[in-house]
Amino acid sequence: MQVQLLIIGDLKSGKTDLIKQAQSRNMNTVIVDDIDTGIDTICNSRIDMVFLSVEEDAGNFFAQYTESRLNTPVVIAGPTSKMKDAVKAIRMGAIEYLSVPIDADAFDTLTSTLEVAQSTGPVYGDDKTADLLQMAKQFAASDATVLLRGESGTGKEVMSKFIHQNSTRKDGPFISVNCAAIPENLLESELFGHEKGAFSGALQKRLGKFEQANGGTLLLDEISEMDLNLQSKLLRAIQERIIDPVGADKPVEVDIRLIATTNRDLEEYVAEGNFREDLYFRLNVIALDLLPLRERIGDIIPLAQFFADKYAKQNGKAEVNISTDAAQKLIDCYWKGNVRELENTLHRAVLMMGTGTDILPEHIIISPMSLKAMGEQKPKNTDEVLSGAQVQANINRAAAGAYAAAASGYETAGNMQAASPAMIGRTVQDVERELILSTLDYCKGNRTHAANILGISIRTLRNKLNTYKEEGLISAS
Repeated sequence: MQVQLLIIGDLKSGKTDLIKQAQSRNMNTVIVDDIDTGIDTICNSRIDMVFLSVEEDAGNFFAQYTESRLNTPVVIAGPTSKMKDAVKAIRMGAIEYLSVPIDADAFDTLTSTLEVAQSTGPVYGDDKTADLLQMAKQFAASDATVLLRGESGTGKEVMSKFIHQNSTRKDGPFISVNCAAIPENLLESELFGHEKGAFSGALQKRLGKFEQANGGTLLLDEISEMDLNLQSKLLRAIQERIIDPVGADKPVEVDIRLIATTNRDLEEYVAEGNFREDLYFRLNVIALDLLPLRERIGDIIPLAQFFADKYAKQNGKAEVNISTDAAQKLIDCYWKGNVRELENTLHRAVLMMGTGTDILPEHIIISPMSLKAMGEQKPKNTDEVLSGAQVQANINRAAAGAYAAAASGYETAGNMQAASPAMIGRTVQDVERELILSTLDYCKGNRTHAANILGISIRTLRNKLNTYKEEGLISAS
């Protein structure tokens, strides 16, 4: 799907520059002469970025832009001599001023996020993610509705675009709407569109997301946050592929593939009366569960390097490497905010590293939420935090069981024979230490995995290792 740019007004030679820059990057340009036509184009077409001539009345443009509740990024373009006017426009809502003649690097910087959003596929390295992508690719060929479930920040929108790009609709539009970010009284108009004068502030006709996605894919992000009254109208649109724009005299047919996402337990939401049961079953044709980042460890470093490269490029760095110790710190993190938190962490790390080329552990600043989650991490299948005595007993039982099993010390499940001769004469502390270190070695130093296997929290494991270091029983490195 091509990036769509809109040029409003006369940029003279700058217009030619923009068109050439866009064409060389396989972007499409739409050109209009005046603000009214430009606003109408944004309302009724998919536009990814607007370039407004500094010669146009920016006050008039942004007044209509605000009244129409638009959020398409706007760039002011014109000669350097008009910089004072550009500053005013930026205060009104423009994201940048682009001087003419157009500099290729400046154009790339402005549009790079659009290209990433349109073309970057999933970045992964974990077998579990590879299996999920393979499954998604199989389902993508059909037009069946897909429900993506997972914690916030796990990459549900990226997965949605992956499904779209592997479907028969890949040349059609991909339109996304965040149901949680739009006020309840505006969401109906956002989804289904409205006629001019349909309500106060409806200054002109506007196509809704369903019509904008015609022939392509519509993503309803965080659908669980949609009001119950609107859910019934959505159900009809999904079942019959017919919508009723606000104030319209007749319904409109649409041809779309629907993908919905949620970070909630929809079954529980249905039981509580917060989500329609019939809509749930209509959405739940194909359900894919995206695991949290902490459960797909193999994805962490590939994603981290991707984000490091991305922000290094934005900050003029040629190359950035993640050191071994920094990589281990990333792997050990709980990542409460999942991929979104990882991206923010790498962005900050690139800024903190200064002129160096290596990201070091001190550049990796873990959020308080993830630090707290790491400290409170519970053993699997355990509903309450273990006391110190329970933790010690758990380690002791694990140690005894591991050694007995290694020496064929189990006759039948649950019945232990006499302890292995290798254990006789050894203290519980010695056995415990050997078990912990052996488990850590088995997990290749990954403390999170080791703690889960041992049935203790990562904080307890960390405290044990610190004690061993203080007592000189293991290396302090």
